[in-house]
Amino acid sequence: QKVWEEAPGPVISEAERKEIGKTCAEAVATINYIGAGTIEFLYENGEFYFIEMNTRLQVEHPVSEMVTGVDLVDQQFSVAKGNTLEALKVLPNGHAMELRINAERVDLDSSGSLRFVPDPGRVTEAYFPAEESIRVIQAVTNGSMVPPFYDSLVAQIIAWGEDRKEAIELLLDYLSRVKIHGISTNLVLAKR
Repeated sequence: QKVWEEAPGPVISEAERKEIGKTCAEAVATINYIGAGTIEFLYENGEFYFIEMNTRLQVEHPVSEMVTGVDLVDQQFSVAKGNTLEALKVLPNGHAMELRINAERVDLDSSGSLRFVPDPGRVTEAYFPAEESIRVIQAVTNGSMVPPFYDSLVAQIIAWGEDRKEAIELLLDYLSRVKIHGISTNLVLAKR
């Protein structure tokens, strides 16, 4: 699973962002797609390569919401009620970064590579302070059980700043105050 997301992508120029947006708009128009969804591409050496289209939102959608001001979940419900989406003309405002905090041990294997091992169990303490520029989507509270059967996600922490530097600073400050006890998490790795 992805551990870190950000928007806008720091290695993609504004011209490339417009090109990929135009490609996505043309693709959904061609297939008469109505609704919220995600089109994924691989970007390498200045070129975009189509991977897949998901006819749903991805778990990482809050970074897009934070920089566009558009509630994508609300838009998805609106379409489900039979409403049509008007073309939204949005430009990124600021920068958002999301860290995915998982219930897992992060170890080094014999070759020195990172190894991620799920760590289900009972959360004895979960503290996520309220903060204006931080959005937290938490899946655990004090006493929650993290089962071994599903995704080990315990929280998504999303920071918004005027620029990438500010978003990083806000996120690092926030992570220093988060407390999750009773299970191992990738919180230390996220801070690094």
